[in-house]
Amino acid sequence: MVDRPSASSKSLLFGLLCIGKMSQRKGLENHTVGSGFILLGFSDHSSLQGLCFAAFLVIYLVVLTGNSLIALITVVDSSLHSPMYFFLRNLSFLEVCYTSVTLPKMLVGFLMEDGRISFLGCAAQLYFLVLLGSIESLLLAAMAYDRYTAICDPLRYTLIMSRGLCIRLVVGSWIAVVPVQVGQTYQVFTLPFCASHDLHHFFCDVPPLLELACADTFWHRVMLYTIILVFAILPFSLIVISYIQIIRAILKIPSALGRHKTFSTCSSHLGVVTLFYGSATVTYLKQRPRDSVDADKYLALLYTVVTPMFNPVIYSLRNKEVRIALKRLLQTK
Repeated sequence: MVDRPSASSKSLLFGLLCIGKMSQRKGLENHTVGSGFILLGFSDHSSLQGLCFAAFLVIYLVVLTGNSLIALITVVDSSLHSPMYFFLRNLSFLEVCYTSVTLPKMLVGFLMEDGRISFLGCAAQLYFLVLLGSIESLLLAAMAYDRYTAICDPLRYTLIMSRGLCIRLVVGSWIAVVPVQVGQTYQVFTLPFCASHDLHHFFCDVPPLLELACADTFWHRVMLYTIILVFAILPFSLIVISYIQIIRAILKIPSALGRHKTFSTCSSHLGVVTLFYGSATVTYLKQRPRDSVDADKYLALLYTVVTPMFNPVIYSLRNKEVRIALKRLLQTK
């Protein structure tokens, strides 16, 4: 006959089970929060780490130098104190911040051959990346509206595009985006990341992070595509509408020289829009099969690295006023 366990034995057993569950839960939390992630990036090209470091270091220096020069000349040169160059100055500032979120960490990874990033570091990188990207999208829409007003309603241009309106458009972009991206970042990083912590990317982004979650991510993806709709597709639609009206106004100009001169004032902006939206749209809206991770990385390079690098080049080559102001600045120095 087997003796029944006493009350004290039951209490001891219950206590041990509770302690075990608490330890298991604590271990899972430590695994989720404490271990962070590993940015695999371009580690599959291990023999080219040194070359990649040198190439991306040069690109980063070009981004910093080029965009800083654009921002500087739009401040010091009085001939560039117009709404278009006010927006360009803010765009250059965003490009410097945008690349500074991703490239320094990537350079450290190449140099140290270590792609580890802490949980909080990954959250901060994701937040600032999506924040600055969303603001840039809204800023490009504001720049398109500026070009539309200048070409389609030139007599009222200075009245409509007042300094107050320009400031409100820029500040309003920040105010609209900041709380939304706080919510998205919080939503993503409250997920349990109990699978592999290897991110097949060179920065922390929403889609690859959702792939690592061991929970249902349906509503997270709904929020992601809602944000893309509001802060990317809607501004892009406004840009397209603006340029349809711009092209109609340009076609009404009788002389070919006049049409070319008018279109040249917005060709730089159109080039930046094409680079930024083209690569970002393909990356975020296409189907994501498992074997597409490499393609995603290279596409992400276009809007996080290539576009900020070519922004000052496009504006300096395609804009006569910027070239003249840059020459004056260099001659003064």
